[in-house]
Amino acid sequence: MLDVCLLGTAGMMPLPHRWLTALVLKYNGSHLLIDCGEGTQIAMKEAGESFKPIDILCITHFHADHISGLPGLLLTMGNADRTMPLTIIGPKGLTKVVSALRTIAPELPFEIKCIELDEQDEYFEINGFCIHAFKVKHNVICYGYSVEIKRGGRFDAEAARAKEIPVKFWNPLQKGNTVECEGKIYTPDMVIGPQRKGIKVTYCTDSRPLDHIVEAAKASDLFICEGMYAEKEKLAKAKQYKHMTFYEAADMAKKAQVQELWLTHFSPSLVKAQDYMPQVRKIFENAHLGSDGKKAELIFTED
Repeated sequence: MLDVCLLGTAGMMPLPHRWLTALVLKYNGSHLLIDCGEGTQIAMKEAGESFKPIDILCITHFHADHISGLPGLLLTMGNADRTMPLTIIGPKGLTKVVSALRTIAPELPFEIKCIELDEQDEYFEINGFCIHAFKVKHNVICYGYSVEIKRGGRFDAEAARAKEIPVKFWNPLQKGNTVECEGKIYTPDMVIGPQRKGIKVTYCTDSRPLDHIVEAAKASDLFICEGMYAEKEKLAKAKQYKHMTFYEAADMAKKAQVQELWLTHFSPSLVKAQDYMPQVRKIFENAHLGSDGKKAELIFTED
């Protein structure tokens, strides 16, 4: 099971009714936070989320609305006597940016591990989160993130019996261990079926539409994508500032064959966003407006 909470939906600046875009994912006691703009701590409190279990922080890019909340979050973590290390993933230059922001949060009781992204696609596995960082097209270096919870194959007891594998070895084999006994070697692939469908969430803001995003989001259970502008006449502005419209996000969701789309990262000028959704759903039916504190509980599908 993967718990999802969209903390805020604003782009550029926080508003009284709209916090800056950030996302928290929870799995097996570990929390992953994507982006940390001004007010992220308040958004977390309002959503009933805790900063304490955050183990991983993924930064999309270094514009202030996506990272300016970091010093305050680090200080709060430090004041809570955190000792566990924090892993921060972000574009090249991350170490320098984090060091600069820590000028006002210099002494912390925990280690910060920075992982800098430099390739078109990079992959990590941390605390059960399989993270795919993929480069997008903004006016500065920017990444989107797909986060997947993988699911192993089913144990085949009949196959184990047919191969005369002693029952005492079934559990180690289920856990992926190879067992050797009396000159015989038993491997997991002898009793474990093919990998089953896991859970996948893709998050992308601050970009023009790209085939690369479609590929990264392919078959996601949930695609959270920026819709900076809803007004069709603002397409030229979206192109100029390297952002997306509602309709471009919906088109990518359709091409990627995702299960559900949440729009986010709205322009401060956007009002009555719901009025545009009938047009969006003509492109991708299962499209929804993101909202501050919007949550979902994603579970593994039955075999």
